Amino acid sequence: MKIVILDALTFGDTSLNGFFKLGDVDVFQTTLPQHTEERIAHADVIVTNKVVITEAHMTNAPALKLICVAATGMNNVDMEATKKRGIEVKNVSGYSTDSVIQHTFSMLFYLVGHSRYYDEYVKDGSYAKSPIFTDVSHPFFEIKGKKWGIIGLGEIGKGVARVAKTFGADVCYFSTSGKNSNQDYPHVELDELLKTCHIISIHAPLNEKTTNLLGYEQLLTCRDGAVVLNLGRGGIINEAAVARVIDKKNISFGLDVLSREPMEQNHPLLHVKNQDNLYITPHIAWTSVEAREKLIAGVIENITYFTSR
Repeated sequence: MKIVILDALTFGDTSLNGFFKLGDVDVFQTTLPQHTEERIAHADVIVTNKVVITEAHMTNAPALKLICVAATGMNNVDMEATKKRGIEVKNVSGYSTDSVIQHTFSMLFYLVGHSRYYDEYVKDGSYAKSPIFTDVSHPFFEIKGKKWGIIGLGEIGKGVARVAKTFGADVCYFSTSGKNSNQDYPHVELDELLKTCHIISIHAPLNEKTTNLLGYEQLLTCRDGAVVLNLGRGGIINEAAVARVIDKKNISFGLDVLSREPMEQNHPLLHVKNQDNLYITPHIAWTSVEAREKLIAGVIENITYFTSR
């Protein structure tokens, strides 16, 4: 069996040894669009994280039987084409839940605690010159007693809600599908959530209902001092709107996902003046050591199950 791994660099230092027990394996660290066709031409199984697999690619890969998406979302694969050709597609779900929950709070604490300012304050020598033992110039608030609104109450959203409750937050949520009903937390409409919540975190998928869900006018309705975190998908928040709002109103934004990844070189968020209220990480919420190990184990399990039938 020929297995082709197209973007192994996304797995970091996670061991791929388990794949070599399953067949003949080609490992490519990255794959540009113009190289995909030739690399999968003789593959029985493809492993892709973000490399796009089109109908044309499938047409020129006659042996292809299984596409393993090393992620939860499968929007990089032409699903209609796989159905027509009888090619199975398998993803891995749930592997990064704990990792994303943890990163949500990491982003929150960085922004609320003014970590950038205080780290630089000490390291640039300012603290050594201080006339007092502390610095209260950048006050922070406690999570306890604050209202936390969650957009998208799936497994990750529910995990964030549980931890937020542990800190004493008052949790509510908005269902982007309109179908989610959870009796543990009150459901509110989006406009109420934006206007009333001190902390807003997004854990929803990107679809026709969530694309540009939060634009300029919506973000302006957020309360003064609010913190908005997007750990769902880029495109749910309009990034150009964030770049405008952040210099107009006292709102902090933490973004782990962007509409285009990697980030565009001249992205408007790189030019905002109020950098202290902006924290961007390069889509790393899912990448804890444990999550990546679970991911690779899940892909290997999918291949093993497929070949054993």
